[in-house]
Amino acid sequence: MTATHRLEILHRELDACRACSTVVGPVVHGPVLLSQVLLVGQAPGPHEGKLGKPFAWTAGKTLFRWFEESVGVSEEAFRSRIYMAAVLRCFPGKAKGGGDRRPSPDETANCGRFLAREAAILEPRLVLPVGTMAIEQVTGHKGRLVDVIGRQTQTSYHGQQVDVICLPHPSGVSTWHRVSPGKEMLREALALIANHEAIKTAFA
Repeated sequence: MTATHRLEILHRELDACRACSTVVGPVVHGPVLLSQVLLVGQAPGPHEGKLGKPFAWTAGKTLFRWFEESVGVSEEAFRSRIYMAAVLRCFPGKAKGGGDRRPSPDETANCGRFLAREAAILEPRLVLPVGTMAIEQVTGHKGRLVDVIGRQTQTSYHGQQVDVICLPHPSGVSTWHRVSPGKEMLREALALIANHEAIKTAFA
């Protein structure tokens, strides 16, 4: 069975998943494509479900602007070459204090089994976790963004040895990436991404 066929089966299973009664469907994921680069977000927002793709709203506009300015590729090109996943694939709903609710350990465990299979199929060379929760899930780091943004590390991710370049969440609510030292560290992270061989291969 080809890797593409295995991904097609996995995506059908994702679409049919109803493991979490606490989230708002539908399941959101990118297209079936083989890539050496895996981007992992936190969870879709309230608009991504009806639009049918990850990072399809305000935060996505910021994220894709970062990649256009640093890597020189459009949103369309990025979506067609980079595999986009998330810690949680359904909208978790709103938190009581405002903003989107942080996915629970049970929810992330349910989606984690899909991420593990995706990693096994893709065998990525580079993982790009976006936001604190994705960074925590990929690297185990639970500290400050200043300790991880702007540098490249290596880790074992679902059994795959990968390079990791972390990014802050592009949410409009967050000011971290717009003020010092965050904006300088973001620039360093994006430069590392642009110069990584897996990115160069993806857009060759």
